[in-house]
Amino acid sequence: MKATAAQLRSKKHDLAKLMTLEMGKPIREAEAEIEKCAWVCEYFAENSENFLKPEFIETGADKSYIAYEPLGVILAIMPWNFPFWQAFRAAVPALMAGNGVVLKHASNVPGCALAIEKIFKEAGFPEDLFRTLLITSTNALSLIESPYIRGVTLTGSTAAGQSVGAKAGQFLKKCVLELGGSDPYIILEDANIEQAATVCATSRLLNSGQSCIAAKRFIVVEKQWENFEKHFIEHMKNAVLGDPVEETTTMGPLARMDLRETLHKQVLDSLAKGAKLLLGGQIPKGPGAFYPPTVLINVTKGMPAYDEELFGPVAALIITKDEQEALHIANDTSFGLGAAVFTQDICRGESIALKGLQAGSCFVNALVKSDPRLPFGGIKESGFGRELSHIGIREFVNCKTIYIKSSADI
Repeated sequence: MKATAAQLRSKKHDLAKLMTLEMGKPIREAEAEIEKCAWVCEYFAENSENFLKPEFIETGADKSYIAYEPLGVILAIMPWNFPFWQAFRAAVPALMAGNGVVLKHASNVPGCALAIEKIFKEAGFPEDLFRTLLITSTNALSLIESPYIRGVTLTGSTAAGQSVGAKAGQFLKKCVLELGGSDPYIILEDANIEQAATVCATSRLLNSGQSCIAAKRFIVVEKQWENFEKHFIEHMKNAVLGDPVEETTTMGPLARMDLRETLHKQVLDSLAKGAKLLLGGQIPKGPGAFYPPTVLINVTKGMPAYDEELFGPVAALIITKDEQEALHIANDTSFGLGAAVFTQDICRGESIALKGLQAGSCFVNALVKSDPRLPFGGIKESGFGRELSHIGIREFVNCKTIYIKSSADI
């Protein structure tokens, strides 16, 4: 696994360029993604033995403990938006636990999918321990039925999760589902507004807004509304749209034309229902699936910008009178992947993150992101199960109880 990290770093620029050409990620972000993949390889290479060591428990036995054993072959169904990171995030812990992995990647990143298989082979893994399958989504569902598949992990939409989860349940296969999100960021009256606006805009524009844990709904207390709006709009305007291969580009196109059409329809539907456009919202002329940074206000329940996941650089600004109402709006969603709160009162922020916000990851004064050291996943329609950390590596193992007595005993 350490050799895999070395392979990634030695080919970082070429792998990043492949990612950029297939799905449009700005080259600087693509190179950072490869670095993160190398990090997850090194982290689990260094910590998996400790995560999986037997846990001895005092019972009435002479010796009793929990042993962690691999399940077998895990099917990983992965999306295009972080084509290397999400595949490595799923595969590395599964492999280090002793499982094999087959990858069904998104159909628009086949080059990345094949490159990942090649990296594992060149790092010295056995020939068939990790394989990429260039198959359709329908075939992937059928594959879950195979007795050789012992578990399935999916990162994707809620609809995809429902389909995969139903099939896994039908055939009694363990599954982990990391699905969509409509992450709320609460900006309280005592927040450092300039810093909060910078973090919020960065989160909304990362990967051209195509991230399940990107900030999507910004819930701002009335006292700071005008100040936040001013700074936030300024940061959104500063995005540099262009050729994602160019180092100066900070925001590339969306991955496909149909995705842009879906996003624009969500914006138009929200406007038709009473939202107001402060920035963007117009499809630019010229080639490429570009969509400008867009800001909507007067967003209320019943609009796509409030109820749905907007997978692109569109921000919904929502005014609120106080913390209590902000929490109600934040939690008034079918999703529960990530959330954040901005306040200079750290104790207050921690209390809101711990007890107030309903999500799998809750951050204070920071954008929500995944980290190999911390469990990652959601609740409600954002899925179930966890990836990463000592919790994630134990998702696809048999937690086996061993109970030993020196003589027969009932």
